[in-house]
Amino acid sequence: MAVLGQRVESRKMENMNKKTYRRALTIAGSDPSGGAGLQADLKTFAACGCYGASAVVAVVDENTVGVTGVHPIPVDFVTGQIRSVLDDIGADAIKIGMLHSSELIRAVRHTLARYPIKNIVLDPVMVATSGDPLLEADAVATLRDELIPHVRVITPNIPEAELLLGEKIESQESLPDTAKRLSERCGGISVLLKAGHLHDDELIDVFYNAESGQHLMLKSRRSSTVNTHGTGCTLSSAFAAFLAHGHDLDRAATLAKNYIAAAIEAGADYTIGHGHGPVHHFHAFWQ
Repeated sequence: MAVLGQRVESRKMENMNKKTYRRALTIAGSDPSGGAGLQADLKTFAACGCYGASAVVAVVDENTVGVTGVHPIPVDFVTGQIRSVLDDIGADAIKIGMLHSSELIRAVRHTLARYPIKNIVLDPVMVATSGDPLLEADAVATLRDELIPHVRVITPNIPEAELLLGEKIESQESLPDTAKRLSERCGGISVLLKAGHLHDDELIDVFYNAESGQHLMLKSRRSSTVNTHGTGCTLSSAFAAFLAHGHDLDRAATLAKNYIAAAIEAGADYTIGHGHGPVHHFHAFWQ
């Protein structure tokens, strides 16, 4: 035992002189086609300079055309994965994606409450790009009322914001007020409200920073492309990655927006699959 203790202490001293990674954990479902879910999250973490870890909540049978089925991982096994990562590696930021049931949502909340991690970004995934539902109907209220108030940022698109608020969103001009009201409805968290489902020529996402009470308008050129599979996963993961690097909310939101805009634009030049293709996660590195 004494020898083992000496080895542990020696290893600790050795590690003190080494560099450390910025660490990001994704809690999400899988996508075997690689464009969305935890596969997109891990690609995004890597592209944005983070060491990525994952806890798989469901194995999803899908491709660029649609979702065929969802096979949930047992809840205790999901929370075990989270604990295994956080007890050993830790995390500077966490991204939460598809949580398909109320039981899972509550279990994730209770597990994360044990760890002092502030940078939690939640993408309220409810419907796939193909239109297929990914969240049980009764879990919407559980997500809104029991988990979202305990995260730092949510990144809903228009349909997701409508479900969370229980009202229609009709125009670009209404987004700043909608983002603020959504923040207030969900416990005072910050909201990055994505405008992609609107039809204005200029795409303007709205970030409401609940910690400063200010709005940030995030503009980009609207791309004419079907390659939008996994855009929500990618944006929220980029946001988490830049928070892991120590950026403040406004800077992380801006960097994440710039990353996804460039990934969509670069991905539009490629074809893969027969439906909604992916964005180009590694646009900054591939020639």
